[in-house]
Amino acid sequence: MQPPPASVRDRARSLLRPPEGVRRDVTASVVVFLVALPLCVGVAVASGASAELGLITGVVGGLVTGLLPGSSLQVSGPAAGLTVLVYEAVQTYGLPALGALVLAAGILQLAMGALRLGRFFRAISVAVVEGMLAGIGLVLIAGQLYAMADREAPAGGLAKITGLPGLLTDIVGSERSLTAFGIGAGSIAVLVLWRRLPAKLRAVPAQLAAVVLASGVTMLFSLPVATVEVQGLIEAVRVPDAAVFGELMTLGAVGTVLAFALIASAESLFSAAAVDRMHDGPRTSYDKELIAQGAGNTVCGLLGALPMTAVIVRSSANVRAGARTKASRVLHGVWLLLFAALLPAALGLIPVAALAGVLVHAGCKLVPVRQLAELWREHRGEAVVLVVTAAAIVTVSMFEGVLIGLALAVMKTAWETSHVHVEVVDKGAGPIRVHLTGNATFLRLPKLLDALEALPQDRLIDLDLTDLRHVDHACRTSLENWAARHSAEGTGPVRVAPGS
Repeated sequence: MQPPPASVRDRARSLLRPPEGVRRDVTASVVVFLVALPLCVGVAVASGASAELGLITGVVGGLVTGLLPGSSLQVSGPAAGLTVLVYEAVQTYGLPALGALVLAAGILQLAMGALRLGRFFRAISVAVVEGMLAGIGLVLIAGQLYAMADREAPAGGLAKITGLPGLLTDIVGSERSLTAFGIGAGSIAVLVLWRRLPAKLRAVPAQLAAVVLASGVTMLFSLPVATVEVQGLIEAVRVPDAAVFGELMTLGAVGTVLAFALIASAESLFSAAAVDRMHDGPRTSYDKELIAQGAGNTVCGLLGALPMTAVIVRSSANVRAGARTKASRVLHGVWLLLFAALLPAALGLIPVAALAGVLVHAGCKLVPVRQLAELWREHRGEAVVLVVTAAAIVTVSMFEGVLIGLALAVMKTAWETSHVHVEVVDKGAGPIRVHLTGNATFLRLPKLLDALEALPQDRLIDLDLTDLRHVDHACRTSLENWAARHSAEGTGPVRVAPGS
């Protein structure tokens, strides 16, 4: 029997070989899974929750949010940017209440998406968002430095930072803490130096390499350090009951829900804008993406898991790995589910200090040191908003810090847009012409009155307001009072050419 011709064999191989786009999506999904695995576990442990809850959020981010329309290539899951807020919520209300908080935040996101408010998140000051992330990064770094030494971190952000000198003393005086800190520092070194290794080694994500190497060293030398506690995937699920919702009807709990929803939405939509710049595929529909994030957080809340947001680290890894469609992010959720279901014991081998090192490295990326220097040179007002927002988050709280930053940004914008220019034309004889341009608001009222009251009172004044774009009530009342006073000095009345 004669073998089939070469053309027939080649045609058969081409039919059996998956299309190029499918191969790229499968490869990208594996890469994203390897990046997401240590981050899901690390964020969960740092948030005061079990490691499995982080994996559940990652699974929902792939299988629920990943299937919905919005952004085709960005990947969702537990994020370092929400770690501090989640930890505060767990400490304040308890782990059983976390699901109720996340569920309420998800429903709020669904409502915002249905009302088409997604595009309005692009109007939030970039300085406030970067300041928020910087404040989160500083608190995250400080808190995880304690975890790197197997020590309990203080409650507040400011207490974490001021307690660092005492932590250093504890590390030097304790062999266990010194060993754990060495593992965490080694993990950070792997993350920093990984990019300098040959390309074949760099095919393994740096975060996974750091955790695997730390776990191997810990096992090989039987080091006395804390490892991740494992309780099982099903056991980790905590469906919130009705009693929990009744206990959360407080102003503080409502503020936490708002913070979850607004911060997660802002981070997701800013991430979507960044991912859109990285590929040539379909652009993000912001309202649909907000609905997708809300659906994911609603499911996470029903399962008692961590809140989710789109994560730029995983999303950029997805794009760089060659993903073409949303299939890659859905498959990454499948791989996370299979790992959590089939290999849960592997989590118990991971040192907590190694995960803390990964999060310290992630926190450093949230602090925009270089961007702040450039911003100070070009837009000092924006730099001030960024620094004040970050400082407020560290010293007060996440939600109040963001509100302070937004208020400061609004005040800065109001000040900058309320410029008013006073032009005085005095030809030595006849009336003095005063021409006002710009926006006359109460913020510029002192400057305006100083210029008008400096005019000679024995001359006729022509006040031209036709080129004023806006005059608020305070300025209009002050101008009327000045004109009345000036006219009472025995000269002719002030002649006003009113604006629109």
